[in-house]
Amino acid sequence: MTERSGQAGDATGGPAPTTPVCYRHPDRETYVRCTRCDRPICPECMRDASVGHQCPECVSEGRRSVRPARTAFGGGAAGRQGYVTKTLIALNVLVMILSIASARSGSAVAGGGLGGLMGNSTPLTDWGGVLGYASYVAFGEPHGVATGEWYRLVTAMFLHYGVVHLLLNMWALWVLGRTLEAVLGPLRFLALYLIAGLGGNVAAYLFSPAYASTVGASTAIFGLFAAIFVIMRRLGRDTSAIVPILVINLIFTFTVPGISVAGHLGGLVVGALMALVLAYAPRMRRTAFQAAGGAILLVALLGLVLVRTATLTG
Repeated sequence: MTERSGQAGDATGGPAPTTPVCYRHPDRETYVRCTRCDRPICPECMRDASVGHQCPECVSEGRRSVRPARTAFGGGAAGRQGYVTKTLIALNVLVMILSIASARSGSAVAGGGLGGLMGNSTPLTDWGGVLGYASYVAFGEPHGVATGEWYRLVTAMFLHYGVVHLLLNMWALWVLGRTLEAVLGPLRFLALYLIAGLGGNVAAYLFSPAYASTVGASTAIFGLFAAIFVIMRRLGRDTSAIVPILVINLIFTFTVPGISVAGHLGGLVVGALMALVLAYAPRMRRTAFQAAGGAILLVALLGLVLVRTATLTG
């Protein structure tokens, strides 16, 4: 206990009682004590507690001993800030700017179907879109996933045919992403987004015509549509508002020319599978189960690519 000595004893010769002083500010008298360590604390050092006040050191120690808040599916509470969603949107916008810049510096080839309505292909979309075997020839050499350009399975989900194409997908990502990221946490949401997008691009590679080029975040977006349905059902919440939106998007997928049906359906199915892994993982060893489930999906997708490539090149 930190105390300051008082004046000399009284007329009887006994010692005068001392006045407690703040342990951090010895020049300040106080009669308030920390409810945990019982040290005197002045108003500047007081930290409100459930009962009484605590000193700064006890508050810091208490924070270290308290486990961080987790979501219902084991994710971090930081997902409520939507950092991953905002970063993905910013990345897509940046790639769109680079794509436009590449069109100005090179020769853009006009796209057909929906691509022609929303914008033209650019040297960047030609470089990063999902392509079948020998579906794009440059300098006399075939290009595509089957020729070893596996990066296209990832880059395609960040490229778009024009600004309208980009805005439609980013609006859906903003609406769906913030909700899912808050419920799942940042890392689990990012895993869902990337695996769903990869699944859609793998499906586009497997089932699209050989000369078709597929780009867009809609492969991942359709995975988010499926995921939000699964997650809301798992939480016991109403999904009646989600089903009509999903049905409308599926109608557009099958009726509007130029849309990659395989890409949308692939993202939908893989997104649903990943959401089931995240939502229904047992509470005990939940993180390990979720990581293993995501790894199995990833290996399965890459295995399908290997089999398809072997068929095309064999």
